[in-house]
Amino acid sequence: MDASSTIPTTMRAQQWTKVSTTLSSALRLNLSAPVPSSKSLKPHEVLVHVHYSSLNPIDYKIPEIPIVGRFAIPKPATPCSDFCGTVVAAGSSRKDLSMGQWVFGMLDLPTFGACAEYIVVKGKECCVALPDGVKPEQAATMGVAGLTGYQSIVPYLSEVAKKNNDSKSKVFINGGSGGTGIFAIQVAKAKGCFVATTCSARNVELCYQLGADRVIDYTKENVVATLEKIAQSQGGPFDLVVDLVGGATPLYWQSHRYLAPAAKFVAVGGSFSLRGMVDIAKILLRPRFLGGGQRKYVFFMGVANAEQYMALAEMLAEGKVRAVIEEIYGLEDLGKAFERLRTGRVRGKLVVKVAE
Repeated sequence: MDASSTIPTTMRAQQWTKVSTTLSSALRLNLSAPVPSSKSLKPHEVLVHVHYSSLNPIDYKIPEIPIVGRFAIPKPATPCSDFCGTVVAAGSSRKDLSMGQWVFGMLDLPTFGACAEYIVVKGKECCVALPDGVKPEQAATMGVAGLTGYQSIVPYLSEVAKKNNDSKSKVFINGGSGGTGIFAIQVAKAKGCFVATTCSARNVELCYQLGADRVIDYTKENVVATLEKIAQSQGGPFDLVVDLVGGATPLYWQSHRYLAPAAKFVAVGGSFSLRGMVDIAKILLRPRFLGGGQRKYVFFMGVANAEQYMALAEMLAEGKVRAVIEEIYGLEDLGKAFERLRTGRVRGKLVVKVAE
C-alpha cells in the first residue's frame, strides 16, 4: 500500500541538534525537513501523516540528560512520541490498515519524532486503528500517558482480584490530575475499584469529576495519616499504590501503614538525578531485615501493546474514560508547550496540532 505520488518531499518539523539548557530553548521549526521515503518501508512499518501529538515529561527529560541527549539520539532530532494521524503507506504485513485510515500510538524511545508532519512507525504494537467515536486529538493523548495509566492499573488488579476473591479493590493513585493520573483514575473506576488520589487544591474538583472516591489535597492534609484513616473506614488497607509523582520515596517508606502486606507499590517515572537513582537503589537493594521497605516496590516500565491500546480506545468510545486536554498548541508553539509542561501544574494533557 503506497501513495508515493501524492506524498510531498518536504515537511514541517520541530527539530534540535544540541540541548545546552532546556529542550524548549533548543527547538527550531524546520519548514523543509525531508519526508521519510515510503519505498523503503519494512513489513511492519507504517508511514503516517501526523495530525496531532501530545507532550509527556519523558519527551524533554531524556534529551536533557547530557550523555543520552548527545550520543543516543540521532540528529537532527524531533521530539515527542505520541501521535494520531492517517495512513499514507504501509509495509507488506500491515494488511489490517488501509490508505487514509486514522491510527494512533507511540514511537519508539528514545528516538521520538512525532512533532513532524510525517513519521515512520515501527512495530505492529505501536500503531493501531482508531475506533469510531474517538476524536483524533483525544487519541493523541493515549500514546504514553493513556497506556501507562492502563498498564499501571489493570495487570496488577488481576493479581489483586485473585487474592481478594474478586471483592472490591482499593487503589491509591499519587498524582491524579496529571497526564497519566487522569487516565489511571478513570481506568481504575471502570474496573470497579475504590479510588483515592492526591492533587493540589485547584484540581480537587477535577479528580472528583473523573470518578475518584476520595481526593487528598496534599497541601493541606498529611497524606499518609489520611490514607490510614481511609483504609480503616473502608474495611482494610489498600490493595495497590500507583505513584505518578516520582521522588515520593517517603510515601513508600511509610506504605506499610496503609498498604496490604502482599500489595505492590508501583512507581511510574521518577527523577533522573543522581540522588533520585540512589533513593531507588536503596529501596530495591536494601533487605527488610536491614531497614528496607516493608512492601513490594515495582519500578514500572511501559511497553507498547496494541491489544491494550484498543481496550483503552474502546473505553473512550463508550464514554467510560475521557481525555482531559488543557490546551492545544500549534506546531510553531511547541517550545511554549514544553515550558508549560515543565511547571508541573498542567491539568491533564497538552496537545500539539501538527498538521491539518
